[in-house]
Amino acid sequence: MAEVTLQNITKSFRQTTALSDVSFSIKDGEFFVLLGPSGAGKTTALRVIAGLERQEAGSVSINNVVVNEAAPPDRDVAFVFQQYSLYPTMSVYDNLAFPLRSPMRRTPEPDVRARVEEVAEILRISHLLARKTARLSGGEMQRVSIGRAIVRDPQIFLMDEPLSNLDAKLREALRIELKHLQKTRASTTLFVTHDQIEALTMADRIAVLDHGKVVQLGTPHDIYDRPATTFVAQLVGSPRINLMAAARENGSIHVPNSSIKLPVGNDSGALPAAFTLGVRPEDVQPSDDGPFTGRVALIEPLGVETLLHIKSGEQTLVSTVPGMTRIQLGSDVRFDIVRQRLHFFDPDGDRVTG
Repeated sequence: MAEVTLQNITKSFRQTTALSDVSFSIKDGEFFVLLGPSGAGKTTALRVIAGLERQEAGSVSINNVVVNEAAPPDRDVAFVFQQYSLYPTMSVYDNLAFPLRSPMRRTPEPDVRARVEEVAEILRISHLLARKTARLSGGEMQRVSIGRAIVRDPQIFLMDEPLSNLDAKLREALRIELKHLQKTRASTTLFVTHDQIEALTMADRIAVLDHGKVVQLGTPHDIYDRPATTFVAQLVGSPRINLMAAARENGSIHVPNSSIKLPVGNDSGALPAAFTLGVRPEDVQPSDDGPFTGRVALIEPLGVETLLHIKSGEQTLVSTVPGMTRIQLGSDVRFDIVRQRLHFFDPDGDRVTG
């Protein structure tokens, strides 16, 4: 496998800057995720690594060798696209064998068969080898698409939202399989997604992109528990974090037009007079002796948990409680907020303490 380093990459399309001074490194055998909304530059980064796009500035290195001038076939990367990109008139077997039969490889046919059968067994598609890909389901086609990348045994796997076209249940199943496959093969993988659940559950590390810039890089734990900006805080976490305008008044943190008033902690000295307070929904906890009051404005029962929308004055906070709740719509509730997990952001949206 391989290490990959992007150093100060800038790439534009006419007047639009897709990547702006982007730098990050992917370790050998790491599952690295690029997370961001549409238009953040995620796919462009993959295409620059693959050599399908040429950057205006910066360098791409694979195993400490700069590959800026190397053609895509010479970079030894495999690309799994959002669209399956299979040959519909070919059988599954021939689709899997196609990369091995290319003029560059000219793999002997007995080796082709052995490799295809091995990969088909890993992906549990051996029973489909004789079937035309046009007759496959979406999940089966994506397995074939992944298999066609695996069969080459490349240095790097580049995956561009490969699960986004699948239904929720199949997406969950393939997410688990893909992560297991990556770990058992110790393959260096760069995975692009806009889905924060995919990022948090699959990644060893995550780089969050916003308008072509890396705004935070870290483990899933880092990204979730210490978001660097309000953008990251809102992007990661479902339901979304509660963000409220707040101020320091007389030694307390006060959320205007609400019952929420918290003591200023020892780590809050850098707070400006006015700032944004962030509270994750799981840290808003209904409690009979809670210090804050509100009224339940909306209830969303989800089975494993219930979302309560609690209106306190003019502020509305979302709270997650386990299972199905007996709390009634419109009822008055008391609640507490976990002090140790507060998030503070300055007026520009950057994290300042906590």
